[in-house]
Amino acid sequence: MNIRTDPSFDKDYARLPQHLQERVDQKLALFIENPRHPSLRIKKMQGHNDIWEGHISYGYCFTFRIVEDTCLLRRVGTHEIYRSP
Repeated sequence: MNIRTDPSFDKDYARLPQHLQERVDQKLALFIENPRHPSLRIKKMQGHNDIWEGHISYGYCFTFRIVEDTCLLRRVGTHEIYRSP
């Protein structure tokens, strides 16, 4: 699967502290290796047919869409990103 990032993901990522960026990198590597890993808790977002969510840590998550063979990472951050996934 190919991975691409949306400009909003890039902006969110740049705002995270270094230790959280490292955690995001670890979780995304795990996501690429095994998208069904239980620690990611991947599920479809309620109210959005084509947007999925995954978890980085207790208070941080990411959203994405699957388009053919590409995963488009949309947002990353606290649960506030659910307001505009």
